[in-house]
Amino acid sequence: MTSQDVLEDVNPTRMELLQLRKRLELAEKGHKLLKEKRDALIMEFFDMVREAAEIREKVVDELMDAYKVLMSAKVVIGETGVEKASLATGEEIEVEIGFRNVMGVVIPTIERVGTDGGTTAAYGFSDTSCALDAAVRRFKEALDAVLELAEIEEALRLMAEEIEKTKRRVNALEHIVIPRLENTIKFIEMKLEEQERENFVRLKRVKDIIAKREAREELERLLEEGAELPEFERRSLERRAGGL
Repeated sequence: MTSQDVLEDVNPTRMELLQLRKRLELAEKGHKLLKEKRDALIMEFFDMVREAAEIREKVVDELMDAYKVLMSAKVVIGETGVEKASLATGEEIEVEIGFRNVMGVVIPTIERVGTDGGTTAAYGFSDTSCALDAAVRRFKEALDAVLELAEIEEALRLMAEEIEKTKRRVNALEHIVIPRLENTIKFIEMKLEEQERENFVRLKRVKDIIAKREAREELERLLEEGAELPEFERRSLERRAGGL
């Protein structure tokens, strides 16, 4: 275990050990919740990918259809006539931006304001054809699909960023925070065990010293009193009083 495997500035005390155990418990709960969020985000992301593919195909089909009708209009009234009519069409498209929450990710919504969306034709009917009117309608329909595609493409980008951010948090907890907390807890437990062993040895030595002193005092008292002790009892007291 190196210094990089444990937290810095940690005191090996029981209070610190209890606090670290609580932090480890919270980190493990957070790791579990983030993993669940990551998995849910990934599932939602792939659902959006499938939806985006369908919308993209829809946009391509509608734009291709609209361009075909536009080509027919060019054949009827000529390219110059189509360009002249386009100048009478509104140039700006007004949209309304909203927001929705998907798995904690704020995603913008795009909605076209009004029914024309800047595609109201103001050209005369004398020098145009019904093919041009049909092309205008087709492009208007394609416009809604384009806005829908823009919305989901932005949603995919934001979801991908959130997934990557969540992955980094999960990895940080799994490979850095939790292992360091576990190693620090083991380090403190080891230090506390060492302290307990040292205290036990110290207390045992103190107890031995006290016992020897008491035995010596007892032996000296008996000798002063001139008491005659059996040989085995005298030797026992001498052994107990030895070393002082």
